[in-house]
Parts: sequence; structure tokens; C-alpha cells
Amino acid sequence: MNQAFLLIGGNLGDRAANLAGARSRIRQAIGAIRKASAIYETAAWGLVDQPDFYNQALLVTTSLQPEPLMHRILEIEAAMGRIRNERYGPRVIDIDILLYNDLICQSPVVTLPHPRMAERRFVLAPLEEIAPETIHPQLQQTIHQLLLQVQDPSPVKKI
Repeated sequence: MNQAFLLIGGNLGDRAANLAGARSRIRQAIGAIRKASAIYETAAWGLVDQPDFYNQALLVTTSLQPEPLMHRILEIEAAMGRIRNERYGPRVIDIDILLYNDLICQSPVVTLPHPRMAERRFVLAPLEEIAPETIHPQLQQTIHQLLLQVQDPSPVKKI
């Protein structure tokens, strides 16, 4: 069984209900959720003139390989009403694969580990809650160490 760390988030509609819906769909279509962080309210990143996000990190066990996993994630997002109009724009739900086992790979479908995770406080804070000693396979630092070093000044508040 494979271990995948996911980040779920969104800033449109009932944010908490959307995260709950995403967790339910992940359990059904991807695998068991072994750990879940608290929900964090975070400022928008990239395109800042939009509502704040709710984000949550999950540890999921799955039999899916990375590309099929990404396809399932895209199906869940679409089923929940995700429309991809604008990069970093507002969204009902966003699901990212942060880490998959210790895999380092790049394909047309997925890049692992997530290429910008170490730059984003809104990713590292919830991930650090459930996996502080997990080592980033490229940077060879723990998630805790990455969070201590991140330059992103964006506020991240546990709900």
C-alpha cells in the first residue's frame, strides 16, 4: 500500500462542508485517510484579491499509482464543481498531492514531490501537524525544518 500526503482546500461556498465532502470522496475513490490535520484558514496565495482559504493536510493509503491517483483527484474536483478558469483563482475545492512515498518523479500528469510545497506556509503548517519528521525526498529536510525556514509571510490560522 502506498502513502500519499494530500492537501485539500477551497475558498468558495461552505468551505468546511466542501472539505468534508472532499474527504468523503477521497475515502471512496482513493483510499483510507490515516491522519488529518486541523483545518487552517489561510490567505490566498498567488492571486491575493479573493476570499481566504480553508486548508487541511491528509495522509492517505492507496493502491493507486501517482498518475491514476492524479486522475481520480481531478475527477473528484470536477464532481465537486471545480472550474479551472484562472491560475491561483478562487475554487470550491483543490486537491494536491504533496508527497507520494519517497518518490521523485515528473510526468505530464504529476510532479512529485509537489514542486512548490516548501515555499508555502499554508501547505507546510497543516502538513507539519501530521508529519513533522517526514523527510522531503529532494530537499532532505523534515517538514518541521522546512516550516521553520519558509520565507512565505502569509498568515495561517488553525480553526
